[in-house]
Amino acid sequence: MLQKGMTSKHAYKRQGHCVYYCKYHLVMSTKYRKRILRWGLYNCLQYQLKTFVRKHPEIEIDEVNHDKDHIHLLISVPPKLSISEVVRFLKCNTSREIGKKFKFLDKVYFGRDGIWSEGYFVSTVCADEADIKRYIENQGKEESCQTAWLFETREAKKATGGSPW
Repeated sequence: MLQKGMTSKHAYKRQGHCVYYCKYHLVMSTKYRKRILRWGLYNCLQYQLKTFVRKHPEIEIDEVNHDKDHIHLLISVPPKLSISEVVRFLKCNTSREIGKKFKFLDKVYFGRDGIWSEGYFVSTVCADEADIKRYIENQGKEESCQTAWLFETREAKKATGGSPW
C-alpha cells in the first residue's frame, strides 16, 4: 500500500524505528561457471527461493531470471540485515536442497561443497543520483513534500506541467 506522496516506483517499507527502500540487483554464478541451471534444476531453485522467502518474510524477491551458469535477482532487504548475510543464507539453503534432489551434482563438483561460486555481484537500485544531489541541495528551499518530489518520475512531472528538473 502506497503512502501519501509515494509513487509505485518506490514503495517504502517500515520496521520498528525506520522507513526504508533497500533494493539490490544480485547476481550469483555457479561454481566454475558450470552450465547446470537448466529447466529442471532452475525450477527447483525457484521453489527453494519461494521457500526461503516464506521462512524470511522481511526479505522479498521481486524478480528472478537465469542463464545456464548464473542467476539474477531483484531483492528487497531490510536495513537490519546486511546483503552479505542474505547472500550467504540464499547460497547455503538453495545449494543444500538442490544437492539433495540432483545427485549428478556430486560428480560435477567432486563432492558436496555447494553449487555457487564464492563471490557475487550486487548493486543498489535507487533513484537517479542527479535527483538525489538536487534534493539535498534544495533542502529548506522548496515547499513541503520534498521526498515525493525526489521520487516522482520525470515523465510524471512533465505530464503535470512541472519542471522535469
